[in-house]
Amino acid sequence: MSENSADMDAVSGDVDMFGVPIGPIRDRRGRPSFAKTKENQELVALLISAGWTQERIARYIGCDEKTLRKYFSRELREGADLIEATCLQVALKRARTGHLPSVNRLLDVIENRGRPAPPAPESKSGPREKVGKKEQANRDAQTAHQETGWGDLLH
Repeated sequence: MSENSADMDAVSGDVDMFGVPIGPIRDRRGRPSFAKTKENQELVALLISAGWTQERIARYIGCDEKTLRKYFSRELREGADLIEATCLQVALKRARTGHLPSVNRLLDVIENRGRPAPPAPESKSGPREKVGKKEQANRDAQTAHQETGWGDLLH
């Protein structure tokens, strides 16, 4: 009877032919899958709004760029808006408690809503005119004799 019970154990898969229990096969090959967390989402949104490149962000959080784009597409696309909205929510919460700087900040944001950003400062000579290659060559040919003094020699 003992032989039959040993044969039954081997057939059922509980022990191998040496009597060692058989456990589930765990395949641990390859890199573990990336775990997306709320903290990572906020961090990616913050870093993209701060002007970091996708390559730099991926390196920082320890994943591949493709993985970053797969899991954080919304944060990469709308990161600056997400961070600004979070900051405005914090300011609103503080303003409700009577925090005057938060109230002033919210009023400034509301007042400046829809206004374009101030223009970049121009150089002292004014805005530069864009000129094509041929036009620039013609202008250079017209002014070449003035700069080098060759015009006097050729007359």
